[in-house]
Amino acid sequence: MKKFCILSFALLSLVSCSKKENESGNLHITGNIEGLSQGKLYIQQLKDTTLVVVDSIIFKGDSHFEKSIPLTEPEVLFLFLDRGQTNSIDNSLGFFAEPGEMTIDTKLKEFYSSAKFTGSKNQALWEEFNTINKRFTEDNLSIMEKRLQNELNFNAERQDSIDKAYEKLLKRKYLYTANFASTHGEYEVAPYIALSEIANINITFLDTIASKMSPKVSESKYGKMLKEHIKDLKNNQ
Repeated sequence: MKKFCILSFALLSLVSCSKKENESGNLHITGNIEGLSQGKLYIQQLKDTTLVVVDSIIFKGDSHFEKSIPLTEPEVLFLFLDRGQTNSIDNSLGFFAEPGEMTIDTKLKEFYSSAKFTGSKNQALWEEFNTINKRFTEDNLSIMEKRLQNELNFNAERQDSIDKAYEKLLKRKYLYTANFASTHGEYEVAPYIALSEIANINITFLDTIASKMSPKVSESKYGKMLKEHIKDLKNNQ
C-alpha cells in the first residue's frame, strides 16, 4: 500500500510537471544559416516600442543552431544577425513564433529573402498575406514614382489621375487586409495584421475583425491590443 501511494504521488508529480512545462509555452527552435561560420544571432522581442534581446546564439564553425526560449503565446519575434564583419541591411528577420517546435532555414547571403519557416500556422498565414500585400507595396512604389516625375513637370490632370489611382489602390489593400483578418480570427495573426497594416481604417471594419476573433485570440496579446485600440478610437471620436 505504501509503495502504491509513493507510485501514485510520483505519477501525479510527473503529470503536474508536464502540465507546468506545457503552460510555460516553451518554444524550441532549430535551424541552419547556410554559409555562416562565425557570428552571433540575437532573438529579439518587441516590448512597447523597443526591441529587447531574449537570447543569443554564438556560431563557431557550425551553421546549425538550436535554442529553447520561454513563449507563452504566439507572438512576432525578430532575429538579428551580427555577422562579425560589416553591417548589412539584410540582417533583420521577423517571424511569427508559436510555442512548440519551429524550424528556421536561411542563407548568409540572403538572410531575409531565403528564410523558410515550419512549425507555425500563424507564420504560414502571415506569409500568405504578405505574398499579396507585397503586390500592393510594389504598386504603391510605382505610383510614388509617377508622382515624383509629375512634380518635375507638373500636370494637374495627370496629378488627379495619380491621386485616384492611389485611392483605389489603398481601398483594395484595406479591403483585402480586413477580409483576411476577419476570415482568420482563430489565429493571432488576425489582430496583428489589423494593427500593423490597417490601424487607421474605418472603425466598423476593426469592429468586424474583433468580433470574428475566437475567445482565445481575443484574450491574446494582439487581441487585447486591438480591442484597446478600437476603444481609444471610439473615445476620441
